[in-house]
Order: sequence, then C-alpha cells, then structure tokens
Amino acid sequence: MLLTNLSGIARSPGDPRVERTGPSSLKGADQLARALGWFSVALGIAELVAAGPIARSLGLGHKEGLIRAYGARELASAVPTLSVDKTVGLGARIAGDLLDLATLASALHPGNPKRDNAAIATALVLGITVLDLLAYEGVKAVHRRAPGDNRRYSDRSGLPRGAQASRGLARQDFETPPDYRAPGTVAEGLRVVAS
Repeated sequence: MLLTNLSGIARSPGDPRVERTGPSSLKGADQLARALGWFSVALGIAELVAAGPIARSLGLGHKEGLIRAYGARELASAVPTLSVDKTVGLGARIAGDLLDLATLASALHPGNPKRDNAAIATALVLGITVLDLLAYEGVKAVHRRAPGDNRRYSDRSGLPRGAQASRGLARQDFETPPDYRAPGTVAEGLRVVAS
C-alpha cells in the first residue's frame, strides 16, 4: 500500500485514486525471495560503503577489497532475485553464501582478536544460507511445470481458421456499424486541414 500511496504524488487532477489493493499473487516463496533480494541490496551497499569497518570488526583488515567485491556480487545477485528470474538470483546468492563462509572461516583462527565477531557473522550467514536454500527450492516448486508438460506453440499462427482461410476477410463487405460510419475519408479531412 506504501507504493500505492506514493504513486498519488504523480497523479494528474482527473486521474482516479486507488483506494485499496487486492490480494498479492505472490506465493510465500516469492515473497521470501523478494525479501532476500532487498536484503542483498542493503548488504551490498553496506559492503561497498563500509568495507573497512566491516573488515576490521571481523579481524579481516587486509581484505577490504574482497569485501567490496562481495558487495558488488550481492548487488548483482539482487537484480535477478527481484525479477522474474528468481531462481538465478537465489542460486547466485547461495554460491555467494559459500564464498562468505569460506572467507569467514579464515577469521575463525585462535589468533584473531575479533574471532567472536567472526563466529557471530558465520552463524548469521549460515542462517541466511538456509533461507536462501528454502526460497530457491520453494520458487522452483511453485513455478515448476508438470512432467510431460512440454508446450510447444510453433504450429500456432493466431488465426483460428488458419492463415489461408483468413486471407481476404478484411476486404469482404461486412455490415459496418452506424457509429463507425463517417462522412468523407481521412484523405479528404487531411486536405481540408492542410488548406
């Protein structure tokens, strides 16, 4: 409803106002994927903007460039996750989660003074990975075609009686409704306007 209310800003005075919206057609898996996509946007921006503080808080001060690259990856995976290709985006998120876990594993050594922070971050990434896996499987299940449902439309032309039977139908003299009849022709009207 927030976007509906915001769209009122651009309304012209005579446009109808949206009073309420109907139920969403998105299934639970689609909604989870959308939430994860927006989470990717937020995390990606944070990793790009604050790579230094994030790296230092995890004891990975020498990996700021890598964290920025991970931020770009998060933003790149957010685009398909928020689009109709949710499975592509979620698959990219899962692969990214594995990279994040591998990077965080290097911060879990006993000599890291920020090891506790790295352990908390690892637990959070594991939780997000579980959500990514659930969303991936859920979206695949919701949008899966039944086995043997190999629809092919190459034999269709859009003409119910076929192309040959439809040839010339527009030239036949059908009864034109009275409200479609107008005096003169378009060419005559253009000549009048031009003079």
